[in-house]
Amino acid sequence: MPEVVLQDVAKHYGNSVAVENMSLRIGDGELVALLGPSGCGKTTTLRMIGGFVDATSGQITVGGRDVTHLPPNRRNMGFVFQNYALFPHMTAAQNVAFGLEMRGLNKADTERKVREALARVRLGHLADRLPRQMSGGQQQRVALARALVIEPDVLLLDEPLSNLDAALRHEMKIEIRQLQQSLGLTTVFVTHDQDEAMSTADRMVLMYNGKVEQVGPPDEVYGRPRSAFAAGFLGIPNLLPGRMTATQDGFRMEAGPVLRLGRQEAQMGKSFLALRPEVVGIAAEAPEGVANILPGRVEVMTYHGAAVEYQVQTEAGPMLTARATAPGLGGPNVLPVGARVWLHWAPSAGAIVSEN
Repeated sequence: MPEVVLQDVAKHYGNSVAVENMSLRIGDGELVALLGPSGCGKTTTLRMIGGFVDATSGQITVGGRDVTHLPPNRRNMGFVFQNYALFPHMTAAQNVAFGLEMRGLNKADTERKVREALARVRLGHLADRLPRQMSGGQQQRVALARALVIEPDVLLLDEPLSNLDAALRHEMKIEIRQLQQSLGLTTVFVTHDQDEAMSTADRMVLMYNGKVEQVGPPDEVYGRPRSAFAAGFLGIPNLLPGRMTATQDGFRMEAGPVLRLGRQEAQMGKSFLALRPEVVGIAAEAPEGVANILPGRVEVMTYHGAAVEYQVQTEAGPMLTARATAPGLGGPNVLPVGARVWLHWAPSAGAIVSEN
C-alpha cells in the first residue's frame, strides 16, 4: 500500500484557520491516529486527505501521486464516517455493493466481492437486513465492509467508534486493528479518545488549535509528552510550575522546595514538572529515604474499582493527584478526607514539559 504525504497543508475558512501548515508522512501499511480535542483540526485533516474538503494550500500525495485537487472518487480511498452514512433503504449487501456498482463492476464479481467483504467482518448472515434492523456495532461493520470492498489504497476512519457502548468500542477497535494489519492497509484514524489511539495506532499525531503538537509511537507520546497541553490531554493532572536548576537535575517550584530529577535535557526558563497520578505515592506518615516529599491534606477521595484516587492540597501550594491500589487488591488502607499525608516520588518519575 502507498504512503501518504502531507506537505505544508492548510485549511482556512475566511479568517479562521482550521489547519495550519501541517506536514506529515504516513508510511506504507502504517496506522496513524489523529488525536486531539474537538475543534483541533483532526477531522478537517482527514477530510482533506479524502478529498471531501479542499486544501487552501499545500500538497497531498499518495504513493507519489499528487491528489491535492482530485475529487474523492479518483483517490481510491475507503472512508468510514462517524455516523456510518449507510443508505437506510438498502440492505447490508446493497450498501456494500454501492461503490463497486459505481465503478461499473459486473454483477457476478460484485456479488462475490460483497460476500467476501461481509464475511471478513463476520456479517455474511445479515446480508439481507436493512440498517434499522441491525445494532450499532453491526452497522459499523457494514460501513467498514463498504470501505474495504473497493480495495482502497488508503483507509480513512472518522471517529468510527464514538457511537458504540464501551464493550463494543473495545471489541471493534481490536477488530479494526486486526483487519488493518492483515490487509496491510495504510490507515488514518481520527479520534478524541487517547485509549483508542494508543491501542490501535503505530503512531499518534496529537493536534491542538490546528497544529501538530507532537508525533510519535503511543508509548513515546504517552510517556514523554513535550508540552503542558500534551501532558494534560494525555491524562496528567499534576503539572507543577517552576524552573530547572542550573545543573539540569533539579526543579525549583515557583512556591516550594527544589525537587530532585533524573538529569533532563530541558531548556532553562519556566516549565512544568509533569507527574502521573500512579507514580505519586501517598503515605499517612513521612517516608524515609525518598528524594521528593510534599506534605499536604486530602481534599477529595474517590474510589475507582482497582484504585483509590486522592486529590491532595500540598503545603507547597499545588493540588496534586495520587492514585493507589485499592485495599482489596493489596493496596494500603483508605485515607479519609482531611487526613494529613505525605506525597512522594522517585527522581525518574517526572518529566519536564514546556509551556504551550
